[in-house]
Amino acid sequence: MRKDTLIFIGLDTHKESTEVAYVDDGRTSSCQHYGKKMTTKPALVKLARQFVSKYPDSDLTARARG
Repeated sequence: MRKDTLIFIGLDTHKESTEVAYVDDGRTSSCQHYGKKMTTKPALVKLARQFVSKYPDSDLTARARG
């Protein structure tokens, strides 16, 4: 049986850098600061791959807000 996990990733984007935070779907989970990444396509692709590697049973889905 496959256990799906839902991960919420928050990105505060700026011209040169992006702050990253995440939280899993659990009610008792707290938000975790993941760090500051460069706002470049290779850096953001690497970030996505890191989350896929860390949570292999999850589906990576992007949703824009605003």
